[in-house]
Amino acid sequence: MKKVIATTNAPAAIGPYSQAIQAGNLLFASGQLGLDPATGTFAEGGIEAQTRQAFQNVKAILAEAGFEMTDVVKTTVYLADMQDFAVVNEIYAAQFAAPFPSRSAVAVKTLPKGGLVEVEVIAAK
Repeated sequence: MKKVIATTNAPAAIGPYSQAIQAGNLLFASGQLGLDPATGTFAEGGIEAQTRQAFQNVKAILAEAGFEMTDVVKTTVYLADMQDFAVVNEIYAAQFAAPFPSRSAVAVKTLPKGGLVEVEVIAAK
């Protein structure tokens, strides 16, 4: 059985998808851009600000479903420019403690709305 997870503390979906779906003890969160949920605009300050905001959005979705960052088992990080990897990786590392979730990081041609980074997570209880 699946349950839709939605919160106003993260940006609303900008297409035909849910912020997250919970299926049993698993939570599948859609990728989060560095959008401020109150304004719908990107956090100011480039890649650092967008990365921090993307993680704030992820945390808000997890919290809505009763999950925490320690429950995250898999992440995917999408970068508009792989040269931003070191900056994103430093911020990423501060979000988790060992044992770290598994991760994929890929460069993509473009992200929705011209974002610089998108973070997607899967969590398990």
